[in-house]
Amino acid sequence: MNDKRIPEFAIVGHPNEGKSSVVSTLAEDDSVRVTPTPGETIECQTFPVIIDGKALIRFIDTPGFQNPKATLEWMRGYAGPDEMIVRAFRDAHLKNPDFRDDCELLKPIIEGAGIIYVVDGSRPLRKVDLAEMEILRMTGCPRMAIINSKETEQGYLEQWKGEFRKHFNAVRRFNAHQATYAERIALLENLKSIDQDWQPALEAVIDAFKDDWEARNTVTADIICRMLADCLTHSVSRNLSPNASEEKVRRDVALKYSQDIEKKERSAHKRIRGLFKHNIFNYELPVHSILHEELFDKKTWQVLGLTRKQLIITAGVGGAAVGAAIDVAAAGITFGVFSAIAGAVGAGWMALGGDRQLARTKVAGLPLGGHQIRTGPHDQIQFLYVLLDRALIFYAHIINWAHGRRDFDTSYTDKKTPDKAGLTYEWDESSRKICARFFNALRSGDDEEQEAARGELKAMLQKVLYTLSTTVKRYG
Repeated sequence: MNDKRIPEFAIVGHPNEGKSSVVSTLAEDDSVRVTPTPGETIECQTFPVIIDGKALIRFIDTPGFQNPKATLEWMRGYAGPDEMIVRAFRDAHLKNPDFRDDCELLKPIIEGAGIIYVVDGSRPLRKVDLAEMEILRMTGCPRMAIINSKETEQGYLEQWKGEFRKHFNAVRRFNAHQATYAERIALLENLKSIDQDWQPALEAVIDAFKDDWEARNTVTADIICRMLADCLTHSVSRNLSPNASEEKVRRDVALKYSQDIEKKERSAHKRIRGLFKHNIFNYELPVHSILHEELFDKKTWQVLGLTRKQLIITAGVGGAAVGAAIDVAAAGITFGVFSAIAGAVGAGWMALGGDRQLARTKVAGLPLGGHQIRTGPHDQIQFLYVLLDRALIFYAHIINWAHGRRDFDTSYTDKKTPDKAGLTYEWDESSRKICARFFNALRSGDDEEQEAARGELKAMLQKVLYTLSTTVKRYG
């Protein structure tokens, strides 16, 4: 470890084995250059993990081994003190271009960094790998081996593990493209075992990681609560002049309303994304995600939110409005809301498959004798649940998008649309009561009750977010 007592780990291995992806994921830094082209990393670059303005741990991206067999041969012939072998090799070969990368990757090891050796576990073991492992063993530095492979690529796993046990203090499988927060913490826990002297510093790092994650979840819960309040209290109004087309004004108002709500939602999602340090690359949702559908699309309201039965129970227990037309739409959803708020053409807001007018737009007399067309605030509690589901699904996607990943696996597609793809329909009655209280508080206009209800909902959401971050499951 370096003199400043900040743990440092050099990520080493053969070119194009996933070293940079591991660094990017562990450091939560998408500025790390990740490319399939071998040999792109030619100089060591340090990526610190900074929490509250303080660097807690550093990961060093290194070039791949360039000439490991010749390096090992030289080390085996070395006759000096064991603790000087790495420095002696580097001093002897620093000006030799045939060993440029080997000398560069050994630099942080000379300076006291621990070693994380990365291999692509989807391929068989080679003689060059054995040479690299023996070089690292001869350094005498604390070291861990990481098998960077997918769950489906296990054909050579035992072969790798057998050799690793001979050369390393710890071994762990770690898919840098799919590693979750929980898996990052588990890897750090394993690092504690490679050197007893490092345990206190690494325990402090792990505690800081956990506290920081909890703080992010707290802010995320607050962002979601404020987004819900903004969306559920929003309305758009337009004056209707004597010669204006009521149908056109109604459609314009509905379109403006939908655009406003979607803007509020996008803004909240963007803030959540920033909290989890996805700052550079354009995050792409999984191809199967329901979030590809627009907020007011019919499919969104079919697969998110509560079931029809749950909505009816919610109305009876929590006292929340479920909408005037619950009896004419599947799952308690007024499908007319989609055609109107999405700005579709039509003279009225009709229930899908029915002939009943759904008067979501309100016309009120004005003092000057004119009329005003208004859309919102939305009076269905299902709207709250749909917004909640979309926010939680987005959160689940973001926290499980490893920073070392630069594309999404498009091989997975959900050909069958599930009855419900969100999370809220799985919640218990007490959670739904909290949501109903929040919804009704917004409608009441009572500031004190709104603040109390928001605090209750925020506390519940923090628990939900923690569960999502410590489990691995596909949502939406």
